[in-house]
Amino acid sequence: MSSPVAAPSVKPPRPQAVLTVLETQWLSPHLVRVVAGGPGFRDLQDCDATDKYAKLLFAKPSLGLTPPYDLAALKHVLPAEDRPVKRTYTVRWLDAAAERLAIDFVVHGEAGIAGPWAAQASPGDPLVLMGPSGKWSPDPDADWHLFAGDDSALPAIAAGLEALPPAAVGHAYLEVDTAADVLPLTAPEGVALHWLMRDGRDPGTTTLLADAVAAGPWPEGRVDAFVHGERGAMKSLRDILFRDRGLARSQVSLSGYWAYGREEDTFQAEKREPIGKILDD
Repeated sequence: MSSPVAAPSVKPPRPQAVLTVLETQWLSPHLVRVVAGGPGFRDLQDCDATDKYAKLLFAKPSLGLTPPYDLAALKHVLPAEDRPVKRTYTVRWLDAAAERLAIDFVVHGEAGIAGPWAAQASPGDPLVLMGPSGKWSPDPDADWHLFAGDDSALPAIAAGLEALPPAAVGHAYLEVDTAADVLPLTAPEGVALHWLMRDGRDPGTTTLLADAVAAGPWPEGRVDAFVHGERGAMKSLRDILFRDRGLARSQVSLSGYWAYGREEDTFQAEKREPIGKILDD
């Protein structure tokens, strides 16, 4: 007689926090900060990681859906194109005492869903999110620190720089469009900030980050690397860090936040395919 087969476990849906937009601020021509809070803040599930990120839910205003959204039920009554969509964003800062958080959105015209929403957000608008989660915090035992990323990684890198001890040393390579996109980041004096300009070239079409890291200084000692951004650039940096520099996997936080020429849903689906894999684990 065969043993009974256990039914696969099903994870319960993550709780949604419905926040209210309190204010917005343009940090640069392509980056807008949305600060949100309100009673729904108490429904957040915070974490201790430095690279906090949350799943944001965006619904078509024309459908009149009221958050929090019953995503399972909506699958049965709405076509796929009308259901709320998820987008992953870094939580730039979270103030539990004031019950406020900030999320910085990259805006390139009308492209995408989250960027255009943030560009037009007004106080009183709802911001629906799940999380935040996170995996990385600076290694306190590292001899020096390396950061590399494009506009999409600026919020996470900024948070990482702020989390370093005052005596930390290292290098941060930051790719943006022009000098108007350079931000006044807070970092230890020993961490050099290298701003790399695309000068009008499309994001995701240059080799600026890989070239800069490959040619830049490489101090002695154990490095802790935080490297995030466009998928193709991350593959190039992967080869530099692991093949050329011989780093251990434990020394590197590396992932693609987006992929040139891909819509968000396609990019997410490709993560399970060879083209979308940057690391084996």
